[in-house]
This record gives sequence, C-alpha cells and structure tokens, in this order.
Amino acid sequence: MFRDRVRAFLGEHLPADWTGIGALLPAAQDQFREEWRALMHSNGLLALTWPTQYGGAGLGPLEQLIVAEECTAVGVPQGGLNDNFGIQMLGSTLLRWGTEEQCRHYLPRILAGDDVWCQGFSEPDAGSDLAGLRTRAVASDDHWTINGQKIWTSYGHLATHIFVLSRTDPSAGKHSGISLLLCELDQPGIEVRPLKTLTGEEEFNEVFFTDARCPLDAVVGPVNGGWAVAMDLLGYERGEAVATLGTRFRRDFDRLHDLAAERGQLADPVLAERLAYSLQRVEELRCLGRQAVDGWLGGRDIGAESSLHKLFWSEWLQMTTELAMDILGSAATTASGTGLQGVSFPAAEAGSANTPSVWADYFLRARAATIYAGSSEIQRNIIGERLLGLPKEPR
Repeated sequence: MFRDRVRAFLGEHLPADWTGIGALLPAAQDQFREEWRALMHSNGLLALTWPTQYGGAGLGPLEQLIVAEECTAVGVPQGGLNDNFGIQMLGSTLLRWGTEEQCRHYLPRILAGDDVWCQGFSEPDAGSDLAGLRTRAVASDDHWTINGQKIWTSYGHLATHIFVLSRTDPSAGKHSGISLLLCELDQPGIEVRPLKTLTGEEEFNEVFFTDARCPLDAVVGPVNGGWAVAMDLLGYERGEAVATLGTRFRRDFDRLHDLAAERGQLADPVLAERLAYSLQRVEELRCLGRQAVDGWLGGRDIGAESSLHKLFWSEWLQMTTELAMDILGSAATTASGTGLQGVSFPAAEAGSANTPSVWADYFLRARAATIYAGSSEIQRNIIGERLLGLPKEPR
C-alpha cells in the first residue's frame, strides 16, 4: 500500500525523538526543510501527480492526500516554501499549456531545486482586480522587455525565477492582450524589496521591473492569451488546497482542543460551543476535500468549486485563530518565542510547540487569509456567477 510506503519513509528518516519542525529553532527549521525536501524528492514524494518522464511519480490526487495526511500527523513539511509556486502552480500549468521543450527544460529543474519560483501577479492598483494589471512586456527580435511593478510576492527573496503576468497588447480589451512570461530574477533590471508583515518577518516582497528581459519563447500558452492560462494556474493553487488543507486544519483543531484542555477552558460553555462549531466546520471541509478527490479520480475537474473551498477554509482559519486568542486570554498578548517561521499554517507542523507564541503568530498570519489567493469577495462572485448562475456583478 502507498500509505505503508509513506509511513516507512517517515519512520526511516525521522529521529526517534522527533516532535515536529516547530520544536526546532528558526535556523534549524530552515536547514531541516531544505534537507527534508531533498529526501522527499529522492524518494519520489514530490510532484506525485506529474508524469514520470518529467520526474514526477505518475500517481493521483489520492496519493497526494495520503502524503498530506501522514506528513501532517508527524509534523513535517511536504516540500519547500516555494514549492506551492513551482510544483503546484507553475508545474501543473506547464503540463497543460507549456510546450514539450518547456516541460523538459523547466520541470526537472523545479524538482531538483535548481529553479525556485515565485508569483508575479498582484500589483499596487491590481490586486483583486487582476485584469487591471499595468506591467507591460514588449517583444523584440529575441526577447521580451518588461517594465512595471508587482507586489505581495510571497518568498520572492528566496526565488531564482518569477512567472509574470504582463500586458503584451495594451490596445486589447481588459482581459485580452495579457501573457504569462517566465523570467529570471537575477538580472540588472529587477529589484526585489522586502515587505515586513504583522509577525515582524519579511515574507512578502515588491518586485520592480526596469527593462528586465526574458527570452521570446518564455511564454506559457498563447501570446496575448494569458488570461485563461492565469485562471488555470490559480485553479491549481486552490485545487491543491482543496485536497490537503482539511487534513492539516483538523490537526490544527486537535491542537487547539488540547490547548483549551490544558488551560481548563473546556468547562466554559461559550468556548466549548465555539470549539464544537469549529470542529463541525473543519469536518465539513475535510468532507468537501474528499469529495473533490473522488471527483478527480473520476476524471472531473472541480473548476469553480475551488472558490467554494477557498472561501470556506480562509474563513474557518480566521474564526479558529480568533478562538485561540480567546482561549489564551492575556497570554496571547505577552507571548514570546519564535513561533514557526515562514509557514502560512504553522500549527499543523508545530509538533511539540503548542505554545502561545505559535498561536499568536498563526492568528496574525490568518488576518490575510481572506485576501490572498483571491479575496472572499472575488470568491463569492465566482460562486454566484459560475456555480449558481446568478447575473454578473455590474461593471
């Protein structure tokens, strides 16, 4: 069985006293994450759904879910910090829209960690309104010249490459004349500036393009047809979350329940009722995820349903971390410690570090959950228009 194989891998490579990555200091977390990713790659546990000719395992979403469940149970990451961009998003998009030459060049390099990717979509005046982007790319004989600015570029400071949504035909309509370009970050025309978050970290970045270049053939999908490519890419981002986040969040709930029990809060009827509601919602999320996996196994693309999942989990995350703060009370305001660095959902990997500092960090990170990866307002529009058949919002 595949699950037995994953458990054997974890048992072989984790120390006997392992309690989770959150028990390590930040520098040790970084080192562990890098070494652990290499181990997963060498054992065929990265890019499970990619075809084998590109370095993947040729498996399906069920195996992907099993890896998520088993890694979550022991508190280890499922890859590197940028793998959501390189493997789940760009890699999956290349398999659908890329040329054979692009797949053979980029996909093995992503898995090997030679190319580390980040996402260049949002702009200062085009966040939720992505089609309002102003970054431009002009073609010459052998390259594109890119000028503009991107913002909220997660882990851009760790990346070597960026996929950039650019306007390549300014005369076309708002959703037309856009292309998805693949660009190296290490060049004179690109500047990456960090942005400090509520947690005090520099996880996000601004990226400025001033006559930056990328090859003429570094376009994913058709020139000026990048809007459809971008929508597929965002669907892959949300789709991976559909399959795995319910499992991770159930683990988070269990840790929160343990925290409440340790602090003698289960006898409080109001907190107990809120815990019960959080459990109900996370179990619903897990069921939705399993339903989606069953659909994928049956050859069904969940499409716009991914917006339903995104709306569901981001609001659950905010609700539950607010509950954690109420359980902790004044301890949340005086929390000290490192939390779990560089992780959007720290409690799932925190291991023994079920502390006020981890939950305070988690709470601060969760404030943006209803904005990134498509705001809740955008998700509700998609659900209304594409799932319920309601009229489009007036433009």
